[in-house]
Amino acid sequence: MHSEANVTIVTLSGYVEVEKYKFVYFFTLLLVYIVIVCSNGTIVCLIWMHQNLHEPMYVFIAALLCNSILFSTVIYPKMLINVLSEKPTITISACLAQCFFYYSFSTSEFVLLAVMAYDRYVSICKPLQYPTVMRKNRVICLLVFAWLIPTAQVALPVILNIETKLCNFTLKGIYCNNLIYTLHCTTSRAMSVYGVVVLINVTILPVFFILFTYIKIFVITYRSCKEVRKKAAETCLLHLFVLINFSCLLTYDVVTVKLDFDVPKTVRLVMTLQVVLYHPLVNPIIYGLKMKEISKHLRGLFTKGNAKIIVQ
Repeated sequence: MHSEANVTIVTLSGYVEVEKYKFVYFFTLLLVYIVIVCSNGTIVCLIWMHQNLHEPMYVFIAALLCNSILFSTVIYPKMLINVLSEKPTITISACLAQCFFYYSFSTSEFVLLAVMAYDRYVSICKPLQYPTVMRKNRVICLLVFAWLIPTAQVALPVILNIETKLCNFTLKGIYCNNLIYTLHCTTSRAMSVYGVVVLINVTILPVFFILFTYIKIFVITYRSCKEVRKKAAETCLLHLFVLINFSCLLTYDVVTVKLDFDVPKTVRLVMTLQVVLYHPLVNPIIYGLKMKEISKHLRGLFTKGNAKIIVQ
């Protein structure tokens, strides 16, 4: 629908019985957002505080968890406001901004996982060269690359669509993703082709690079001693699980719009929430509990906390 003062308002129709369950929605989403920020933030702080975690592998894990916090912050605050509103709405400019940051941080996830795969490859397969290859300057460059390249590629279609005419003002979702293109009167073939190119560049190519790298790691470590195989399994399998998890969720996000599936509203809501709920919660669990050094510092943190309570 349209609003006054030349501001275009879009209605978000993806919520199910939001009036009836608005407080359930609100407190559930608020709790999830707090847990996401606190769990991811705790591990990031531990990596920052402890000198023995200042290795490239842990720096990349901290970057991945920061990415999860930023990704969630793009989505959750607006959803919390929407569920308490009489009618969930968003301005088209805010919707475009949310769409831009949503895909910037989503695609950065894949590039960060590719960077982590490269780090593991050098560490396990070329251990003597590792200190030289993964210098501090190179780690910083890789992190900048992981955030800058996806952001630059995602920005172009968003900028070009700022002035695009809208014929529909109801978005079948609870936040702005590529469903925003269903609002346009016409679909640009050039933009569709560019979207596919971006998808290949920042998702498919990193995934193939990760799989290729890990295959090489497993082939090399298979011929090595048990200790080397164990080191490879401890880190690589965790990264692969994160990759598969996020790839499946983002594939749903892209495919349902591109193929225009007629999905029941409740199913669409549940699946959409999985994208922004499951992955940011799983990352800190995987890296916090399964990475030996991080797990040790986490146990120490809670042990100290319990000891202080007992003393008091």
